[in-house]
Amino acid sequence: MTAPEPPRVTGAAGPEAEAEAGADGTADPAAAGTGPAEPRGAHGPGAAQGRAEGPGSGAAVPGAGDSGGTAAHASGGRAAQLARTGLRPGWTTGACATAAATAAYTALLTGRFPDPVTITLPRGQTPAFALATEELRPAEGRAVAGVVKDAGDDPDVTHGALVRAAVRLLPPGSGVVFRAGPGVGTVTRPGLPLAVGEPAVNPVPRRMMREHIAGVAARHGGSGDVEVELSVDRGEEIARSTWNPRLGILGGLSILGTTGVVVPYSCSAWIDSIRRGVDVARAAGRTHVAGCTGSTSERTAVAEHGLPEDALLDMGDFAGAVLKYLRRHPVPRLTVAGGFAKLSKLAAGHLDLHSGRSQVDKGFLADLARRGGADEELAAAVAGANTGLDALQRCAARGVPLGDLVAEAARGTALGVLRGAPVVVDVLCVDRSGAVVGRAAPAGPSGARRPER
Repeated sequence: MTAPEPPRVTGAAGPEAEAEAGADGTADPAAAGTGPAEPRGAHGPGAAQGRAEGPGSGAAVPGAGDSGGTAAHASGGRAAQLARTGLRPGWTTGACATAAATAAYTALLTGRFPDPVTITLPRGQTPAFALATEELRPAEGRAVAGVVKDAGDDPDVTHGALVRAAVRLLPPGSGVVFRAGPGVGTVTRPGLPLAVGEPAVNPVPRRMMREHIAGVAARHGGSGDVEVELSVDRGEEIARSTWNPRLGILGGLSILGTTGVVVPYSCSAWIDSIRRGVDVARAAGRTHVAGCTGSTSERTAVAEHGLPEDALLDMGDFAGAVLKYLRRHPVPRLTVAGGFAKLSKLAAGHLDLHSGRSQVDKGFLADLARRGGADEELAAAVAGANTGLDALQRCAARGVPLGDLVAEAARGTALGVLRGAPVVVDVLCVDRSGAVVGRAAPAGPSGARRPER
């Protein structure tokens, strides 16, 4: 076949200019901190699945001459931001899988693949997807179609992956049965919106595929009883860069999406991954979780506390997302672990630790150093330090425990956000090697110290 064209939108006013919601139906980028958070890079686990899974340059962008533009500009918010940036929004893996399954079942009933294949998303958009692969075996009652993922202007690790749907006819009364093919994961732990043993195809994509299969059956005289086996080329390899292994989704990627559309700058996928991590830990009966800014601090938290994998939350820059979700869904003990500079921002009251949203406040560090016994000469040196690490090293040379002071202040911020929720918090500040350079002992809602367990 020739190279597939990028999917395109017809009908409705283009892709929904709204952050893709999580499995619980929420999409709250502001939960990450003060103001909308910066998007993560392509390497981050939250970004790895659930980011914009793009429609290509042919997609209509709200505010760019379509019928939704005026309202978008008038109301502001995500639609207006997207219109101003000109970034390409995209489709979820669930939308891609639905397109592939619809094309394959249509070919089984008619002998011909629709290319492009048009689907209807939950909010009425009607994108059309070019097929990258097609295979029809009528004697076996089986057809396969595939759609290439285009991550648009915010590439993630699934960019360029081929999402395939193999549809096989089943006896009348069987309904629609989903199977995990190569590169699609299987749920192995409780706490997710799918039962243990099920293929990792989330509820809304399942509903979308069932509805489209029913529509094809009604138009072409089928029964609608089929097996849909979904696969993603290199999916198992790609999934190692996502949250799936930690959440107990093994063997590959998840098929995700609630609206079918994600805008490029959305951080909701990362935040939703944090929420799902808390849900899994709670379902597993964990009483102690760790929110870590990166892999180095995560290794230190594991070494300090012996935590299992499903108790580890890849907090990244989104401290606010962790704390606000735990406020509503508490776990008895939280360890916050991160680099000294990142946690100095939390100590100063910032809940979004991204460098584009908050900076290390050297004046704040100087005030902490004074509280720790620094004289004015040292305080001035801290205030004028080149980096947070520079300030830390200057204080360490003079016996001022700046790392501990930052950890204690960060713990205070965390407890303030938790607002009395029954969560005991301790903090570990680490350097680039993972060595602990500051710590705050466990303390509960009253601020009183709690004994280690």
